[in-house]
Amino acid sequence: MGKEDITVNGKECTLFCANAPAALIVQPADLEEWVGLENEYRKAAELCGKDICLAALRINDWNNELSPWRAPAVFGNEGFGDGAETTLGFIEKELLQRLFEELGKELPVTIAGYSLAGLFSLWAASRSQVFSACAGVSPSVWFPGWREYMTENRFKCQSVYLSLGKKEERTRNRTMDSVGENIREMAGMLEKAGVTGILEWNDGDHFREPDLRTAKGIAWCVNRTLK
Repeated sequence: MGKEDITVNGKECTLFCANAPAALIVQPADLEEWVGLENEYRKAAELCGKDICLAALRINDWNNELSPWRAPAVFGNEGFGDGAETTLGFIEKELLQRLFEELGKELPVTIAGYSLAGLFSLWAASRSQVFSACAGVSPSVWFPGWREYMTENRFKCQSVYLSLGKKEERTRNRTMDSVGENIREMAGMLEKAGVTGILEWNDGDHFREPDLRTAKGIAWCVNRTLK
């Protein structure tokens, strides 16, 4: 495995790559996730049994850069911005071009993310045709307005992985307790739309083994993309 840090238009990205990868994964991640990325990459490669490249895009303003639209705070005092469009545009028009140059070829791309980055990945896969697959891992599908958005929009990729911790919907927060109902509805919508999808339930709450959960989602997407 090779590891390389690159900067694209002022944004930091770390690549974990095999010598001849067959698939590229783009994953927005914050500082807390950074320490688990190498383990996540190794586990994903082991689970799918294929050479892959993981490009982790550093997110500095989590509640703004990954939010598809403005929304009030649901915990603490910090609300949500509407920076997802800018982040997606950067991935489409700048980051992927640089990554393909680094790799020397174009590869099928999976967009993957955990928590709010998981919601962003699902949203991005409904907005852009550049992704072959999407992994929304413990995604924030409780996000205000998300349920209505998904009833009016469809995924542009052919494979979608969803997962949630079994305890995540057991919360006293009246906004976040919708996460289980919403993700079940999404899984049903995928089936009706003819999209290859899966909803996997993990033990524990939202904070248990995020690197392993994400690795499982990435491996599933890669195997569907390259089969």
